[in-house]
Amino acid sequence: MQIVTVNSGSTSVKLAAFRLGPGGSVLQFDHEHRTGKDLVPRDVLAGFLSRLGGRTDAIAHRIVHGGNRFTAPVALDTQVLHELAELSELAPLHNPKALEWIEASRAVAPAEVLQVAAFDTAFFATLPRLAAEYALPERMGAACGVRRYGFHGLAHQAMWRRWCELHPTLPAGGRLLTLQLGGGCSIAAIARGRPLDTTMGFSPLEGLVMETRSGDIDAAVVPYLARHLGVDAEKVIELLNREAGVAGLSGGVTDLGKLAADPSPQAQFALDLYCYRARKYMGAYLSVLGGCDGIVFGGGVGEHVPAVRERILGGMKWAGVELDPAANQASRGQEAAIQGPGSRVRVHVIVVDEERELVRAALERLNSHR
Repeated sequence: MQIVTVNSGSTSVKLAAFRLGPGGSVLQFDHEHRTGKDLVPRDVLAGFLSRLGGRTDAIAHRIVHGGNRFTAPVALDTQVLHELAELSELAPLHNPKALEWIEASRAVAPAEVLQVAAFDTAFFATLPRLAAEYALPERMGAACGVRRYGFHGLAHQAMWRRWCELHPTLPAGGRLLTLQLGGGCSIAAIARGRPLDTTMGFSPLEGLVMETRSGDIDAAVVPYLARHLGVDAEKVIELLNREAGVAGLSGGVTDLGKLAADPSPQAQFALDLYCYRARKYMGAYLSVLGGCDGIVFGGGVGEHVPAVRERILGGMKWAGVELDPAANQASRGQEAAIQGPGSRVRVHVIVVDEERELVRAALERLNSHR
């Protein structure tokens, strides 16, 4: 059985191909990462599929927003595509681009290939009502689909799943904090596999300071800036997504490793605010979980920048969290345990594997179609 995964961004795509091995193991045998605003999805996919050889059984697509409708992987058909297009209003930077790749995939792959969608929001579909809802009347909240959806679900689920493999004696992983730190950033509080809270909300703009996103901000700032900048609210939201965060604080630098090495006050402030916001949320989520058994760092920053991990966890000895400085410095892009010998909480770096979550979604739908 051969499965292809399509993980698309606004100006990039990651393609991978997998085969099932002995005992149901999943073996990746090809991959491709393409970036650029001028990518032509049909050409890229046709080229990738043509070199694989053999019959592809399913193509699994990562979709950022599934709204209230899609809380599990689904087979893609005309009706599902129509509903996904309607959800583009909730994720205008992500869903339309994913739909382009889906349409291209349906065009170049044989009709018998199962096309599957897996959703970043699905992992958080069962958030407790206290964590999922805003303090709004029903006509402004639930009736309009305004709630905290949460994002990066595939990444958080992948970290949790790998954590469970590493610590099989903890029932369903115990109490876990997962930090997905990349261009976008989020933290999830997970109790025995169930997410209890997460930092992103109605959109991926809420929560932590990110590469170019502001994170938490008073809603009153939007009309205020609209008046003072002479733009509409949509433009302000675009600015908060694309020109704020670390980039806005640092004057355009988004490389956290470079900022950590830059002694200038503004560079250090940008890094400190980034780490402070993460540490503040971790304190809140320790309260939500009633303590924790483990902390996991993943994503481009979480996996590769020891200085960020050190600053986020600095001063958390009160919570039983201590780093091993040498282990932390040595872990750059590979899996490692980085807690100190006196730490009551395990701390790991785990390489996030969203593609294997997409393969799982494809296998789930293939099995249901048999």
